[in-house]
Amino acid sequence: MKLQLDLQRATTLTPPSRPTLRRWLLRALTPHRDRAQLTLRLVDEAESAELNQQYRGKPGPTNVLAFPSPLPEGVQADFLGDLVICAPVVEREAREQGKSPRAHWAHIVIHGALHLCGHDHQNDAEAQRMEQLEIELLRSLRIANPYQSRHIESTP
Repeated sequence: MKLQLDLQRATTLTPPSRPTLRRWLLRALTPHRDRAQLTLRLVDEAESAELNQQYRGKPGPTNVLAFPSPLPEGVQADFLGDLVICAPVVEREAREQGKSPRAHWAHIVIHGALHLCGHDHQNDAEAQRMEQLEIELLRSLRIANPYQSRHIESTP
């Protein structure tokens, strides 16, 4: 798969490396397409909270926001859209959920990429399909099921 990634870092935390983020995105996108272009912006809580309020009407920061490209029906293009990931929220959630930061980062990146591919979790059936796909993709990276109560990563 060919992936053109515009990576923007606007966070005080040290996120995973560009090659690692790219590998996770490729894992999520490859089953859906052979070419993709997207922007991944890594932010702190203030920017995440502002975007979450502006676009979802919800207060406070969130782990990931996906902004799929609004293309007219029937138009095929490589640009999928933008992902905004809040580094402090991802790190905090990993601690609170007993997950390794690496495993939780992988999950959030894959989750966001699947949103850009049209997957959603607005109802139980959609949520179950999306979660199963996330579990399978993460398993292929040797990362345990993120929906289990306690997470133990199988590789360091």
